[in-house]
Amino acid sequence: MNMSDEFEEKFIKPIINACYPGTLAGLSLAVLQITLNIPAYLKIVLLASALAFTMSAFFIFFYSIYPARKKLWTLSAMSFLSGLSCSILAIVLLFVAL
Repeated sequence: MNMSDEFEEKFIKPIINACYPGTLAGLSLAVLQITLNIPAYLKIVLLASALAFTMSAFFIFFYSIYPARKKLWTLSAMSFLSGLSCSILAIVLLFVAL
């Protein structure tokens, strides 16, 4: 393993891993921005989805740095699943609201 591979494994890989749920958080916030006149409960669900995906991104980032801490992986999975659940709920509520 050369120096470049070591650098990438230590510094770049955690950022790349955190980008996946971070993108989903950004999409939740984008939907919140482009949908005008939606009910407050739908805004709350979209914000909860974005928050859960953001937390998942942080947990994945720190798990990539400290892989021995399995609690970070569990928290990442739980927050990702809750973000996914909130996104599905937001879609259902969006169809009901319209």
